[in-house]
Amino acid sequence: MRILVVGTGGVGAAFARIAQRRSFFEQCALADYDRGRSQAVVSSLADDRFSAHAVDASEQRSLMELIRETNATHVMNAVDPIFNVPIFEACFDTGVTYMDMAMTLSEPHPTHPFEKAGVKLGDYQFERAAAWEEKGQLAVVGMGVEPGAADVFARYAADELFSEIDEVGIRDGANLVVEGHEFAPTFSIWTTIEECLNPPAIWEKERGWFTTAPFSEPETFDFPEGIGPVECVNVEHEEVLLVPRFIDCKRVTFKYGLGDEFIAILKTIHLLGLDSKEKVRVKGVEVAPRDVIAAMLPDPATLGDRMTGKTCAGTLVTGLGKDGQPRKTYIYHVVDNAWSMREYASQAVVWQTALNPVCALELLAEGTWSGVGVLGPEAFPPRPFLDKLAELGSPHGVMELVP
Repeated sequence: MRILVVGTGGVGAAFARIAQRRSFFEQCALADYDRGRSQAVVSSLADDRFSAHAVDASEQRSLMELIRETNATHVMNAVDPIFNVPIFEACFDTGVTYMDMAMTLSEPHPTHPFEKAGVKLGDYQFERAAAWEEKGQLAVVGMGVEPGAADVFARYAADELFSEIDEVGIRDGANLVVEGHEFAPTFSIWTTIEECLNPPAIWEKERGWFTTAPFSEPETFDFPEGIGPVECVNVEHEEVLLVPRFIDCKRVTFKYGLGDEFIAILKTIHLLGLDSKEKVRVKGVEVAPRDVIAAMLPDPATLGDRMTGKTCAGTLVTGLGKDGQPRKTYIYHVVDNAWSMREYASQAVVWQTALNPVCALELLAEGTWSGVGVLGPEAFPPRPFLDKLAELGSPHGVMELVP
């Protein structure tokens, strides 16, 4: 396997640090718009399997040239999802396997944004699924932690724990604190704005996909391993668009523990129009307001040494167990920032995200996972993935709750 990673920000760098300890690939090319950034990662690894390259992820032709130059067999998309289409299409045209951690972007319904689904996350990619399948080519979409591991947890619940599923509810929470910053998102603020301010999607078997208002339906969820109770709200996320395609259930939701202060800041950003992706002219320079916000905030990859606490990603499943009795199970993955910094020099959120595509690519290299077309994590057998998490020193957990 020869891997090309597009993007060497926090997640791309963490991916390289995790993959370096594995032997399933021959070469791994790290590419970024700024070659200096990819070179810095390569230099820190001191491993001749890795090489540094420059590429503009918005230019499909340049991406295709780099895929051919590096003889890549698998491309790992580690940039913001605004670049998904050119990377996805470059992989299709060059005949290589594609993987991302977030699907192509949505567009709200033009007249009823908080009731009806418009263009959904991943619609572009799944509309191309037949073409990928016809070529015998594989695209694995949504293979981070959420989406990604959370979807594998849902598949595991459906296969091994439940006879009937009422709801698959992704619940994400943390008790992370960043010292010295009033506001410092621990993940890409560009992506955070996108998923938090767009209308959240919900899926119900009798109704299909529909939307609600951002930050709706607050609930308090008690997270494991000392994190404790966190208020979670509806947020747009890929699991809601992926799980129903592959798993028989009655309802799918995604709720994120954001906190009142974080929500207030996001609402202010939206009120001022600073979440816009459209460029405006400022003193002769064209710039997207959201890009300005991203440039003003600290790079999440640099926050690890000032962060304390844990982050938890998990899947809450309710329904009937294999014995026919009511069951409520939370399947989760927790990372302690102190541990990820000590072991990998990567802060917890980006490390947790990067771990899962490494596992998935290793399973593809082994032939344990295989397929054609455009597939989500739910399309593959879950047990080998869970075993791989444990093998890499970061196993999943299971918490039984009162139904």
